[in-house]
Amino acid sequence: MASRKAKTSPKKASPKKALPAKAPQKKPTPQAAPAESERYKASPLRGMPLEDWIAKKTIGWQRDVVRRVVDVVKRTVPDTTVSIKWAQPVFELNGPFAFIRPAKAHLSVGFWRGAELTDPKGLLERGNKMGHFKLRGPSELNEKALAGLVKEAVRLNREKGSPTIR
Repeated sequence: MASRKAKTSPKKASPKKALPAKAPQKKPTPQAAPAESERYKASPLRGMPLEDWIAKKTIGWQRDVVRRVVDVVKRTVPDTTVSIKWAQPVFELNGPFAFIRPAKAHLSVGFWRGAELTDPKGLLERGNKMGHFKLRGPSELNEKALAGLVKEAVRLNREKGSPTIR
């Protein structure tokens, strides 16, 4: 007698586990646009006297260098104004043209039209429109080069108007 092999049926594929259905994504609830005055709430530093800002936001050597930068700008363009805007000192004449921004290990001195400025000393790091240079100590401030950049930035603002108006 021939032995019969038991018929084996082919394995059935195990059913795939169904993934949980994705929860429908909620659309953000439309909110009314904030009032103009709320959108541009002033920084608590805005309007602060410059000396108070220097005492609060700079340390050590930075304090003297900020004062030197302000002095160079005011000697170069006596009718410029300096005020605290965007949490930093901003120099203006026909719109903003320069700013000072402290960091832990350096100070940045920037220009709204930095990409357009002639920079014979190669100080500026440039973006599409703005440019800045970093000072890592008091000996790095080249007052003559700074004065030249300031003169040209003011000239461009006088010719073209404020760089913040599109």
